[in-house]
Amino acid sequence: MPNPWTGIGNPYTRREVLDRLHATLDRGEPIIAGGAGTGISAKFLEKGGVDLIIVYNSGRFRMSGHGSTAGLMAYSDANAVAMEIGEYEVLPVVEEVPVICGVHATDPRRRMWHWLQKVKEMGFSGINNFPTHCIIDGEFRQILEETGMGVQKEVETTALARKMDLFTIVYVGNPDEAKAMAQAGADVVIAHVGTTIGGTIGVDKAACSLEEAARRTQEIVSAAVAVRKDVICLSHGGPISTPEDAAYINEQTDVVGFVGASSLERMAFEKSLLELTQKFKQISVKRKS
Repeated sequence: MPNPWTGIGNPYTRREVLDRLHATLDRGEPIIAGGAGTGISAKFLEKGGVDLIIVYNSGRFRMSGHGSTAGLMAYSDANAVAMEIGEYEVLPVVEEVPVICGVHATDPRRRMWHWLQKVKEMGFSGINNFPTHCIIDGEFRQILEETGMGVQKEVETTALARKMDLFTIVYVGNPDEAKAMAQAGADVVIAHVGTTIGGTIGVDKAACSLEEAARRTQEIVSAAVAVRKDVICLSHGGPISTPEDAAYINEQTDVVGFVGASSLERMAFEKSLLELTQKFKQISVKRKS
């Protein structure tokens, strides 16, 4: 069956992105979104069949050998990094999959309406709220909230993007955030259950169990669809790091797919490069007498 979307490329309207996602679901397939920190990652995510490619600033750290959490730290301008990766690496090589820009909505130096215009003009088809403060907790989270850098800024930016006809796919960490994002008009809500486990720079003790991830995910999904029935819900993070894990979450909850960043991009490079290098080191060589 020919691909009805062949020849169509970025940018897409919000409606066009949603039509693509619903077409995926109508075929009985899960929605899979992949994070790309390099052009080569984006190129092969597309060849592998992802439905969305998301450009995160964390992708640059991840593909430089550092933990994704570096994307939440003040090591660079998160918005500028995502824009640069998109402009020079990802958008030039992606043929037709919608490319989404990670937006640090809480950056107090940015006028979000102005920045979203730049995102749209660059050719991105939507936004994602990363770096997101929804995965920060404790006293530091309270400080961010009280000083005007809380998750409400991410909610407001989502509402603004919806007004500008940008597709929105957003992370949330709890049911209240899911409700707020659904009310703001988010098209896709991602249940974020923590930093991804595994590999050389994933977490271990900081992760919940897969059963706990399913429970938390369903709470988020239920809260989102209670506000709007048309919200698409996906899973991400924590112990959900393999296709089998994602399949379990799909079976145990009402999500219809998965968003992978470290679990797709970083782990693919770690495993394949390790094994390939080891195989090269095992080839025979003639010794000079």
